[in-house]
Amino acid sequence: MNPLLVVDASVAVKWYVPEALAAEAARVRTGPAPLHAPEFLDPEVANILWKKVRKGDITRAQADAALAHLAAAPIPRTPDAGLVTPAFDLAVQTDRTVYDCLYLALAVQLNGRMVTADDRLVNALAGTPWAAHVLRLQDVT
Repeated sequence: MNPLLVVDASVAVKWYVPEALAAEAARVRTGPAPLHAPEFLDPEVANILWKKVRKGDITRAQADAALAHLAAAPIPRTPDAGLVTPAFDLAVQTDRTVYDCLYLALAVQLNGRMVTADDRLVNALAGTPWAAHVLRLQDVT
């Protein structure tokens, strides 16, 4: 059995917007590893799509379609309420945002790995006890 992956918004948005590492993100989505996410995934992806609409990178219709597909994606969402305290603790210990640490806290809780396209986050966690719970998108096999 493949270890489960917690996908963050930097990965999920690539399922709907053609950008760097979109092919790798598609492989994560269709790969054998079970995917999970905190509930926060949906509003964070919506915020990224809103920014892309504002900049003219995508249309409102494209964003609406992406949000509809994301809502229907068969990815279990863990309620954020149970993740806030451990995410806050991780944020204090790692000097990363609570938002990023929601995904990390879920990965730790499920004994899985958080997959992200955020190289700065992966680099910041290198050499910490949490490094084993983070995986760079381009390193997913």
